[in-house]
Amino acid sequence: MAFERFMHNKLALISVIILLLITVMSIAAPLITHQSAWQTSLMQTDLPPSSTHLLGTDSEGIDLFARDLYGGRADLLIGFVDTIITMAIGIVLGGLAGYYSGWVDAVVMRICDFMFNFPFILLIIVIVAIFNVSNIWILILVMGFTSWPGITRLVRGLFLTIRESEYVLAAQISGASVWRIIFKHLLPNSLGPLVVNATLLMAGMIGAEAALAVVGFGVKPPSPSWGNILAGALNFLTLQTEPWVWVPPAALITLTILCINFIGDGLRDAFDPSFEK
Repeated sequence: MAFERFMHNKLALISVIILLLITVMSIAAPLITHQSAWQTSLMQTDLPPSSTHLLGTDSEGIDLFARDLYGGRADLLIGFVDTIITMAIGIVLGGLAGYYSGWVDAVVMRICDFMFNFPFILLIIVIVAIFNVSNIWILILVMGFTSWPGITRLVRGLFLTIRESEYVLAAQISGASVWRIIFKHLLPNSLGPLVVNATLLMAGMIGAEAALAVVGFGVKPPSPSWGNILAGALNFLTLQTEPWVWVPPAALITLTILCINFIGDGLRDAFDPSFEK
């Protein structure tokens, strides 16, 4: 079974535990620290780590440990929700294109080609700049509704292949409805590649938020995210003399993305035992 094969992958299991720990710490941030992740204090700016402020404070006097904890909420939320949005759009459009083919396939693929002509992050920057995004949910929607073409093409390819299988042809001959064929035969047999790509997509979304924050188009301060905490530390003096400011958010971004990728590798091996590294 796929579950048993996954459970034998030690690296993937360790990654699941670490990712769960990061998630729980972000959700339980109010229980871990009583410091505010938003309240400024001009009398306590750029303080080094101490018993009161475990990772010091930033240039506005906000506790960095609290911001790192609460920042995980934004990044994990973006990764999770955008993955759901992207997968939903990709499965619907790709499924329709792969099953019906013909003009439906042509229209969907031309839309995908149009979306692929614009670099992903550049397209998001343009949209965010036009709509002057300051709400994290608007950013999530913009990212989700601009990142579906890759999944759409994947689903289309899978459905085109599976559609020619004997059991699908038998279901069509027996008079099974389109939706029954899709949900009982096509989608379940595409589940492995879709789950693996969902994990990789989530990792990419978290990395994209960090990249957008660095250029000023990610989650807007004072709302904390690992990306904007890291972006606020990108000056020569901070990088040289205050590693406690930028190392934790950078490490959390890297560790989270690595864990998600290792989980994706474990799922790939679990769903496809014939895969050889």
